Amino acid sequence: MADVETQGVERADGRRAGGKRWAILLAGVVGIIVGLALACVIGWMAMPQMMLKTHESAYGLDETCERLKAAIEEQGWTNPAIRNMNASIEAGGADLARQVRIVELCNAEYAQRILSEEPQVSTLMPCAFGVYEGDDGKVYVSAMNTGLMGRMFGGIIAEVMGGSVAADETEILAAIGHE
Repeated sequence: MADVETQGVERADGRRAGGKRWAILLAGVVGIIVGLALACVIGWMAMPQMMLKTHESAYGLDETCERLKAAIEEQGWTNPAIRNMNASIEAGGADLARQVRIVELCNAEYAQRILSEEPQVSTLMPCAFGVYEGDDGKVYVSAMNTGLMGRMFGGIIAEVMGGSVAADETEILAAIGHE
């Protein structure tokens, strides 16, 4: 009888057998949906680690900032500012236990290429490095993963951020003892 049911023949009550096939198909579809949902959850949880790269500096906080500024300018970029986040936060009446700086960098040619086609991306500009003291007393530099960010957007953003910007940032970060 089991073989007959799986072949989809008509049963005595007029219904077609084949429920096992549908059950197997349904189980497969449910498995695929659960697998995709799990992959999405894992991807979502991994996103912060993928979007930001952290590099240990071989130098103290101020020297790291100065070395980044010099390397930024050597690569043909400008350094609009080095922002002392501790001072900004203290001015607002709060306190920050660790030292944090934001080192801004801009390349007018790259910015023009992106913003002429995709002005909504201006919220990501200028580019910046976060420089901060870790809990272990060491100094770290965090940077956006421009290659991944570029690929996510595609088009001119992928071309510029994923290519030129990512390559320049690698050279700039070499100034802090990062390879």
